[in-house]
Amino acid sequence: MRSRLRIALAATLAVAALALAGCTADPLAQQYLDGSNKGYISGDGTVTEVKERDRGEPVSFTGTDEKGDTVSSADYVGQVLVLNFWYAGCAPCRAEAPDLEKLNGEFAGKGAEFLGVNVRDQAATAVSFADTYGISYPSIIDTDGAMQYAFAGTVAPNAVPTTLVLDAEGRVAARILGRVSDPTILETLIKSNLPGGESGSTAPATTAPASTPTAG
Repeated sequence: MRSRLRIALAATLAVAALALAGCTADPLAQQYLDGSNKGYISGDGTVTEVKERDRGEPVSFTGTDEKGDTVSSADYVGQVLVLNFWYAGCAPCRAEAPDLEKLNGEFAGKGAEFLGVNVRDQAATAVSFADTYGISYPSIIDTDGAMQYAFAGTVAPNAVPTTLVLDAEGRVAARILGRVSDPTILETLIKSNLPGGESGSTAPATTAPASTPTAG
C-alpha cells in the first residue's frame, strides 16, 4: 500500500513540475504575469471610476518630454487627457502600446489627447520605443517621480503600466491599474468624460486605497 502511495505521489509531483515548467517556459510571459526581474508591480487591469462629485481639484503638473519640450497640464485644459505610465522594459507596456496609439488616432481632434509618463528611461530610450511601436504622442520623462507624486492619492498610479483618464477640468475620472487589455473599456471611459459625452458607469466602481505611487 505504501509503495503504491509513494508511486502515486511521485507521479503527482512530476505532473505538477511539468505544469510549472509549461507556465514558466516563456520568461516574457512569466514576467508579464508576476512582474518579476523587471522591477515593476504588476496590475490586474482593475478599473476604478471616480464619481464627478468626488473628483476634487484639478491636478497640475509640468514636465519635459523625450524631445526636450515642456509639457504641462495647462496644455490640455478643456480636453480629456489620457495619461499612460510606462517604461520600455515593461512587457505589458509593450503589449498595450499599439492599442493606445490606435485610440489616440481615433480621438485626435475630438476632444481627447494622450500623454505618456515614462517612469524609468532616459529620453533616447523613450524615443526608440516610440519609433518601434509607432507612438505619435509625447511622453514626459519622469525619472525623478514628480508626475507620479502629483497623482498620489486614491487613484494613484500604483502599478506599471497604469492609465489615468482626466476629465476636461483636469481631475482624475478613472484609472486602469495594469495593462489596457480591452481597449473598448478605455474608449468608453474617454467618451463618458468628453464634454457633453455619454454618462453612466462603464465598469463596477472599485475603491483604491490611498497610497504613494510605486513605479518600478
